[in-house]
Amino acid sequence: MIYYKRGSETDELGMEDLREGLFSALDKIGKRQKVLAIPPDFTRKHSFAGPLTGLVEKYFGEALTDVLPALGTHAAMSPEEISDMFRGVPSEKFRVHNWREDIVTLGEVPGDYVSEVSGEIVSYPWPAQVNRLLTEGGYDLILSIGQVVPHEVIGMANYNKNVFVGTGGPEGINKSHFLGAAYGMENIMGRADNPVRRVLNYASENFAKDLPIIYVQTVVSPDENRELKVRGLYIGDDIECFELASELSLKVNFEMLDAPLKKVVVYLDPGEFKSTWLGNKSVYRTRMALADNGELIVLAPGVKEFGEDKAIDALIRKYGYRTTPEVLGYVEKNDDLKNNLSAAAHLIHGSSENRFSITYCPGHLSKEEIEGVGFSYADLEDMQKRYDPARLKDGFNTMPDGEEIFYISNPALGLWAYSGRFKK
Repeated sequence: MIYYKRGSETDELGMEDLREGLFSALDKIGKRQKVLAIPPDFTRKHSFAGPLTGLVEKYFGEALTDVLPALGTHAAMSPEEISDMFRGVPSEKFRVHNWREDIVTLGEVPGDYVSEVSGEIVSYPWPAQVNRLLTEGGYDLILSIGQVVPHEVIGMANYNKNVFVGTGGPEGINKSHFLGAAYGMENIMGRADNPVRRVLNYASENFAKDLPIIYVQTVVSPDENRELKVRGLYIGDDIECFELASELSLKVNFEMLDAPLKKVVVYLDPGEFKSTWLGNKSVYRTRMALADNGELIVLAPGVKEFGEDKAIDALIRKYGYRTTPEVLGYVEKNDDLKNNLSAAAHLIHGSSENRFSITYCPGHLSKEEIEGVGFSYADLEDMQKRYDPARLKDGFNTMPDGEEIFYISNPALGLWAYSGRFKK
């Protein structure tokens, strides 16, 4: 059921619009005694989930007892990040999702179904795991809040991914990520319907019907001055609100190019991107736009590690970003990677498959560390002098010496492809 829907390519929903839309939906839902909010973490600050969670706090007050950021495998939010992103929400309401321990399994998607939807590429069963708060907290309303945008693992981010991955456990996260990687990232990105989403939808329909979940979905894109604007707000209790948001997101977050790009320069905001686990959105979101033998340059002043989880960081350092056949070979022969399939999927996602070069310019990692995982290295200060983020505009730029580049100020906000590579 849809409780609220508004959005278009030209809409600019301000705070009063968000308040009116959210409150009208909550009025239709009716009074609640105990509410859990599940927003994204600081890595998705641009989702406007922070202000929306603040509005939830204003509406429910003490009835909003808990806020559980959907960390997935990300590091816990710092007190400073919480106060910055979730202004007006008392810090004592926040809980930390421990993805390795604080989980329950609601049910298991059969291996036969996983095999069917993946074209027999993967045939293992998939456990629908969530944080135990969702089942043991006694809530009469769970608000899953977040942004719908093209995504490398799930095609289009959010909806039940926020629940089953954002508050999920090791096996569920590992197997869903690996399913997407094995099926092929370029066969998934920008598509609301794909094998990973179908598996999660099976879990929603068969194991999560007793959870009182309402989805609050935003669509966000920058204007010509790089200011983020909310283009859509969709609130509902089933897949319809996600599908509506996905349709709008493809219009405002996906740029189809007429020809492949020879050189792409991506900037990673240091407040948002501190690891290649997150920063490799620069690779994921541009790969279908890059020409064969093209070059991707990643300006990464905040990057200080590979994985935000120490175990995953160690695996990335050990194996590196290699081609799909190489990573699948590592998985077959090494238990540490076999038992951490989300890390294996990430290694595949971060590889150019030797089709184009990837040059990282990190603020806090050494040349040896960067080259050790399979990337090329360049000095950040030198590269930012040539490609100054303060002077470049999103899209095509011609440098003083005549070099033409394509610049992206935030890869998390979109997807880029050229028509010859994007598979409809």
